[in-house]
Amino acid sequence: MEAIGIDELNVLVVEPSATQARIVMQHLTACGVRYVQGVDSGGAAFTAMAAALPDLVISSLYLPDMSGTELVERMRDDERTQAIPFMLISSETNFRYLDPVRQAGAVAVLPKPFAPTQLEKALYATLDFLAPKDLRVGDLDAEDLNVLIVDDSRFARGHIRRTLESFGIEKIEEAENGRQAIELIRDRVFDFMVTDYNMPEMSGEELVTHVRTRSNQPDIPILMVSSESDLSRLAGVEQGGVSALCDKPFEADVVRQLISQMMA
Repeated sequence: MEAIGIDELNVLVVEPSATQARIVMQHLTACGVRYVQGVDSGGAAFTAMAAALPDLVISSLYLPDMSGTELVERMRDDERTQAIPFMLISSETNFRYLDPVRQAGAVAVLPKPFAPTQLEKALYATLDFLAPKDLRVGDLDAEDLNVLIVDDSRFARGHIRRTLESFGIEKIEEAENGRQAIELIRDRVFDFMVTDYNMPEMSGEELVTHVRTRSNQPDIPILMVSSESDLSRLAGVEQGGVSALCDKPFEADVVRQLISQMMA
């Protein structure tokens, strides 16, 4: 997709409250967005997307017919809508309810109420996701890189894969947990690995430790992309050998810069 500006974005707002929908639309207009459509339910959102695909979906977490989580997960399961950027705006603070949205590949999770600068930043992150810049890794070509994605969430793996593919990376393998990753690393050589932190059977921390101390690729660059909120735990992982850390949801530009730095 060619680069576009905020004023060219076509945004679908999914919000059951007419007042809240009006507030979000007013902020979008203030940021320069000209094309905005509002609906009040998940079903209406899919009807609207069937008629015309938006560039961005902004949704509340609690809808009358489904949750925002169900909305984005159903979008990710549909080939037509799986790559559409999704933004959540919610007053919910419970990690349990917000994490599935992060795992499904949201471009941003904003609080309610949000600051105009937060919305503007999220819109620019959307533009970068839609039309990412080239990945610069010295003299290497992105299509020659071999990458391993490790995440127990298929939605998260899909989002990370789409982001990497948008950089021009073509050779990508996936593992659902650390144990599968170890098997792949044993038989294949990878240029870098992207892993989650919280995973069943073997956590990201345990995987990093194994790779650094017991694998045949101890020097492989490792990017950890995680929604983990315990900074002390993440600090331990960083000390244990992870090359870079990135939050979920992540900005495509941040991931691109981190990969370039790891591979330099």
